[in-house]
Amino acid sequence: MEHQAAGQDPATFERRNKLFMLLQAKAFRRGKVVLASGKESTYYFDMKPAMLDPDGAALMAELILEELQGIDADAVGGLEMGAVPLIAPVAMKSPAYGRYLPGFFVRKAVKDHGTKKRVDGNDIAGKTVVILEDVTTTGGSAMDAVKVVEDAGAKVSLVISILDRGEGAAALYADAGVPFKSLFKAEEFLGGGTE
Repeated sequence: MEHQAAGQDPATFERRNKLFMLLQAKAFRRGKVVLASGKESTYYFDMKPAMLDPDGAALMAELILEELQGIDADAVGGLEMGAVPLIAPVAMKSPAYGRYLPGFFVRKAVKDHGTKKRVDGNDIAGKTVVILEDVTTTGGSAMDAVKVVEDAGAKVSLVISILDRGEGAAALYADAGVPFKSLFKAEEFLGGGTE
């Protein structure tokens, strides 16, 4: 699939390869589809089957937590629904990585009952948080979460996506001064076939 990066831990390399194969089998599909951004594409990543798979959930959480080494963070969260399956595994595994990262999620709309809040889960006011996302295309969904989180009194230290389609998200975050990383890029999955 790819070569090992210089200085990369062999265990990380193995986890990344396992996750790549799992995503290729469970998440990557070719065929016409309209994306959340409104763009049409000839391929699609449906991360839900991989995120809700026991091996996929564990691998994603471990690789995210490895990427968070050295990143200031008090909590992890993101926009419903894309980030929700990532939040609990990352929060649960964080103590094994020397962190204690409770989770939260950002609702797409205010509930019409109960507390009527957009940020649910743990309180993030005054905290530094990492925004998780399953797939980024233009970056708009996670940027909505960034704005809500900042309005709730938190600082965003990083947006991290499982996969970046490479269609504007990195530039959007760079322009906004928000650090961004992804575990994979779409072109890593597109090399084996024709568009």
